[in-house]
Amino acid sequence: MRMYQVDAFTDRLFTGNPAAVLVLDDWLPDELMLAITQENNLAETAFVKSRPDGTWDLRWFAPAHEVDFCGHATLATAHILFTTAKADTPLVFHTRVGELRVSREAPGARGHRHAAARDRRGFR
Repeated sequence: MRMYQVDAFTDRLFTGNPAAVLVLDDWLPDELMLAITQENNLAETAFVKSRPDGTWDLRWFAPAHEVDFCGHATLATAHILFTTAKADTPLVFHTRVGELRVSREAPGARGHRHAAARDRRGFR
């Protein structure tokens, strides 16, 4: 398991909306995911796990409880999957609110959103 902290809606560290992203091989117990989120002390922490069909399960936690949806943590998760896992576009996420699709657009394209990432070992 690796944890990243991503600043969504920006291309500079320490600005934008921060979210933690954990890419999992298997689901952790809900109590542990909540404890990790509380330790992070960010608005949201995203937990993502791949499915055999190439899509992804995605869950979001706030420090008090699991939440139904978080936009900036979804963008942060997509950023990590595109940059570190070299995932193909579009990403398909299965969530509590249904299926979400995220496509990667070229920088400068209409609708393009930035994210700056750092992992717990240092900055990128």
